[in-house]
Amino acid sequence: MEMSDLRVPIIAIVIGEGSSGGALAIGVGDKILMLENAVYSILSPEGYASILWKDSSRAEEAAEKMKLTAKDLLKLGVIDEVLKEPNGNAKTDIEKMSEIMKKRIVAITKDLQKLERDELIENRYEKFRNM
Repeated sequence: MEMSDLRVPIIAIVIGEGSSGGALAIGVGDKILMLENAVYSILSPEGYASILWKDSSRAEEAAEKMKLTAKDLLKLGVIDEVLKEPNGNAKTDIEKMSEIMKKRIVAITKDLQKLERDELIENRYEKFRNM
C-alpha cells in the first residue's frame, strides 16, 4: 500500500524466485522485469499443490498451472520485460548480467522521469488494477 503512493519511479527486477508477500509488493512497480529463468508468484508451487490437491508432491504440476515463468507472465501482462541471461544462465556471467540490468534501469528511469508525479501514480494504479 505504501509503495503504491511513492512519488518516485519504481523499477522491480525478479532475479531468481519472487514469491509470497514480496511478490505482491513487486507488483506495484512502474516497470517489472524478470530474468528469463526467474519465477514470480504470490504462492510457491508446493503451497498451491497443498491447498488445491492437499498434496505438495504435485508441485511440478502446480507450477505449470500457475504460469510463473517470465515468458508466461509477459504474455499475461503481469511483467513488462524479460531480460535475456548471458549463456542462458545469469550465474555464468554476473558482470554481463549486471551490465544488462544497469542499461535497462537507466533507460527506464529516464523514461519514467518524464512523467509528472501524479501521472506516474495514476499509471501505476491503473497497471496494478488491470492485472
